[in-house]
Amino acid sequence: MSTQEKKSARTVEKNREKNLEKNREKKGKSPGGGAGPPKTAAPELLLRSELEGVKLLGRGKVRDLYDLGEHLLVVATDRISAFDVVLPDGIPDKGKVLTRLSVFWFEMLGVPHHLVTSDLKRMPAVLAPHARELQDRAMLVRRLRVFPVECVVRGYLAGSGFSEYRERGSISGVPLPPGLKESDRLPEPIFTPTTKAAAGHDQPMTFTQVEELLGPERAAELRERSIALYRKAADYALTRGIIIADTKLEWGIPAGRNAGDPETTPAVLADEVLTPDSSRFWPESEYHPGRSQPSFDKQYVRDYLISLKWDRKPPAPRLPPEVIVRTAEKYREIFRRLTGRSWS
Repeated sequence: MSTQEKKSARTVEKNREKNLEKNREKKGKSPGGGAGPPKTAAPELLLRSELEGVKLLGRGKVRDLYDLGEHLLVVATDRISAFDVVLPDGIPDKGKVLTRLSVFWFEMLGVPHHLVTSDLKRMPAVLAPHARELQDRAMLVRRLRVFPVECVVRGYLAGSGFSEYRERGSISGVPLPPGLKESDRLPEPIFTPTTKAAAGHDQPMTFTQVEELLGPERAAELRERSIALYRKAADYALTRGIIIADTKLEWGIPAGRNAGDPETTPAVLADEVLTPDSSRFWPESEYHPGRSQPSFDKQYVRDYLISLKWDRKPPAPRLPPEVIVRTAEKYREIFRRLTGRSWS
């Protein structure tokens, strides 16, 4: 190839890269319809799904929900929230990690769940035009009546649980031994439920309050099954070198069934399960009680926001590119570590 031909080829390649970059920026739509995130966060970013011809039921902090008649479609975007506020920037591939990891756990744990399929080829034909947008982000799920309780299980003393323990010596009314340090392993996993707030902050609940809300039989079922699921997942994760410090689960029942009778209508596992958004994952090799732990979740984002002295009210501050990139790496890494599968 001549010198002139080489220069021409380089010029064509530069122009191609510029056009690709412009297209990526256009895809980075914010939940409010405003400007997208910085260029460094643009690749593979989806902050708001738009499925023409499919009825939108609502948008949560991370997921968009669509009505498909008998079933629902859950689309995990790359939005990220902290302190119950959705941030203006997204995390590339985050929604894909949440979906693929949830599917992994649904298949592995062996408990009744709401997932019908994550295979786009088995979903209604109306979704076919949106296949590229939905790939690795969508779950077709059963319609459930979800219980208004976040079923939090803690195996280690961290986060708000540690703060409450220092103040009261207990968490959600569950007494704990004196003298425990931050990140200590608890004698046994404990059930520390919270309210399931449509907006704002979830509030701690005692088990007695759950009994009053759902009935003693259903409350006991949710506590026992949540702890059993946590134990199974935590035991597995340790074989992969990961500590699951705590997790948040949601359960429901098919609409129209008896909400208070777990004998005739057992609870079904719903929403996401054991993801970096709902759990604390720590590398076992770096675990040292008495301090906060390095983690594979959005704690990295929380720590950055805390350093800003932000009042935890909207609007949230922007995330610098390095925080976005590092958080995306953490999400992909926990998928690889837990599943043993490559990220592609």
